[in-house]
Amino acid sequence: MLKEAIHHENFGIYAYPKTQNELNLRLRVAKNDILECYVYYTERYNYTSNLLCKKMQHFLHDEYYDYFNCTIELESKRFKYFFKLIDINGQHLYYLEDGFTRDFPENTLNGGYFQYSYINYDDILDIPSWCKNAIFYQIFPERFYNGDKSNDPAEVQRWGTKPYSNSFFGGDIKGIISKLDYLKDLGVNAIYLTPIFLSNSNHKYDIIDYYKIDPHFGTLDDMKELVSQAHNRGIKIVLDAVFNHCSNENKIFMDVVKNGQRSVYADWFYIREFPVQTKPEPNYETFGVNIPNMPRLNTSNPKVREYLIRVAEYWTRELDIDGWRLDVADEVSHGFWKEFRTRLKSIKKDVFVIGEVWYYATPWLMGDEFDSVMNYPFRQAVIEFFAKRSLDKDGFIIRLNKYFVRYKDETPYYLLNLLGSHDTARFLTVCNGDVEKMKLAVIFTMTFVGIPMIYYGDEIGMTGGGDPDCRRTMIWDEEVPGPGLFDLYRRLIQIRKNNPVLVDGKIRFIELSSNKQVLAFARDNGSERAMVIINNSDSDVNIEIDKSHFEKGQVTDLLGGKKYTFTVIGNREIANITINRMDAVLLM
Repeated sequence: MLKEAIHHENFGIYAYPKTQNELNLRLRVAKNDILECYVYYTERYNYTSNLLCKKMQHFLHDEYYDYFNCTIELESKRFKYFFKLIDINGQHLYYLEDGFTRDFPENTLNGGYFQYSYINYDDILDIPSWCKNAIFYQIFPERFYNGDKSNDPAEVQRWGTKPYSNSFFGGDIKGIISKLDYLKDLGVNAIYLTPIFLSNSNHKYDIIDYYKIDPHFGTLDDMKELVSQAHNRGIKIVLDAVFNHCSNENKIFMDVVKNGQRSVYADWFYIREFPVQTKPEPNYETFGVNIPNMPRLNTSNPKVREYLIRVAEYWTRELDIDGWRLDVADEVSHGFWKEFRTRLKSIKKDVFVIGEVWYYATPWLMGDEFDSVMNYPFRQAVIEFFAKRSLDKDGFIIRLNKYFVRYKDETPYYLLNLLGSHDTARFLTVCNGDVEKMKLAVIFTMTFVGIPMIYYGDEIGMTGGGDPDCRRTMIWDEEVPGPGLFDLYRRLIQIRKNNPVLVDGKIRFIELSSNKQVLAFARDNGSERAMVIINNSDSDVNIEIDKSHFEKGQVTDLLGGKKYTFTVIGNREIANITINRMDAVLLM
C-alpha cells in the first residue's frame, strides 16, 4: 500500500457539507492500489465504541491517483471519522488524522480522528437553481447588430469588413433587442453581455464612468427595455463587471494624475511613485503588463471596495439583472469578492456570480465567492481531443477528471463550458474550418456536465483568429459559413431541455471500443439514463451495448431518430450499433 499517496483533509473539497446533516467526504489514493475504502464515523462528542460504517465508492481517476467518495449523515451536525483501506493484496490500514495504524482505533477523547466540528447553514453550497438549466449566449454588443444608426460612433466601418483593434461598427442595445426572437428560437435562455458602460474603446473594458451606459450603445431606458423584453421571453441577463482596473480617463484616476499624493484617491491605485507618468512606461500597475490606459484598482482598499460594490448594487436594482460576470477576477482581492457576493445576494438571492479565471478555480468556488467560472480548461481539453486530436480518449478523460476532483461534487454542473469567447480564436478556425469536428465538439458540450455557453456566431460557424479577428460582426444576411450548425445547436438545446438527465445526471465514462478516438459516457439521475457515444475518428465503428446500461428493451438515438432493440446472445442482451466516422449517437 503506497501510504505516501493517501490524502484527506477535513475541509475544502475533501470534506464539506451537502445539507444541514450530510457531510461529503473524498479520499485520494495511489492509482490501482486500493481495492476498497470504508469510513467509520460518529457524533463528535460520542466517546463510546458505537460507530457507523459506510463503504466509499470509486469516484474517478487521473494519471496518478484514484479518488473515493461518499456522503455520511448525522442528526447532530458534528462529525468525527476515520478510514479503513484495503489494497489489491488484501492488506488493510486505518487512516486517521494522526497517521496510519493496523489496529482498529480506540474511541478515546482525542482518538486522532478527523473532525468536522459543525455544519453551519452558510457553509452549504448555495447556487441559484435556474443556472443549472441555462443555455448561455455571449454577446459582444459592438458587433452583434446595429439597431439604431443615430447613436453610431464617428467613422463606423461597413458591417462585415475586417475588424481592427480600434474598429467601430455600430452594434448597440436596440440591435440586441431586435434579435431576441432569434435567440429565443435558438433556445437560449441566458445572455452574457460584455461591458456596456461608458468607454472610448469598442470593447469597453476600460471604463470611464461606471454609472453611465455608453451612449453609442444606447440609453438607460434602452437597457431597461432589453432586460424587460428578455425576461418576457424567459431569458436572463448577465452583465460584465470590470473591477480590476478602469480607464485612465476615469475621473478618479485623472484626479490622481492632477493632484498626485494630495489626491483623495491616491491609494485607490498602485502608484509606485509620484507624479504619475505613462512614458516611457507607466509608473503604476495596470491590467496586463504596462497598459497605461487601464490602471489597476486597489481592491484591498475599503473605500475602493465600497465604491465598486455600490456600482454593482445600483445596476442590479436599477435594471433587475440576473447576474455578473467578473473580469480578471483572479487578480481582485478575495475579501472584495466575499463582500461582493454577500451584498449582491442580499439584494437578489438568485443572482448568478461568474468569475473569469482561465485555470482551475478552486479557491473562488468554495461557496463564499463565485457560483461559477468560465471553464477555459474545458475548452482547451475539447480543442486537443476534437480539433487537433493531440489527446486520445484516455488522455481526454483524465483531463476532464482533473477538474471534477478539484471542485465540490456539485460545482461542475454550474461551470460555463465554452468553445470560444471574445478573448479566443473561433472554434471553427481552430478546427481549420472542419465543420464535422466542430459538430462533434458541440454535441459533447451540450450533453456533458455543465452549462453550455455559445459565443455569438458560433451557432452559424463564424470564423476568426485571435483578438480582434474573433470579434467580427455577426452575419445576418449573407450565407452562413457553417451549414447545418444552427439546426444542430437548436436541436441539441431542445433535447437538453426536454431530458433533465443531461442537466443533472451523474456522469460515468464507459469503455466500449478499442478505438482511442471513440468516447462514450453515461448520464444517470436516478430516474433517467442516457448514453452518448462520439466517434471522433475517420473510420466507422461497431459498438455492442449491453442492456444493463438501460434496463429496457429498446433505446432511441435522439440525434438520428433510429431505434435499437436488445437481443439475447448467449447469456447477454445486447444491441449492435454502427456509428459512422465523425458522428455520434445519444441513446435514451
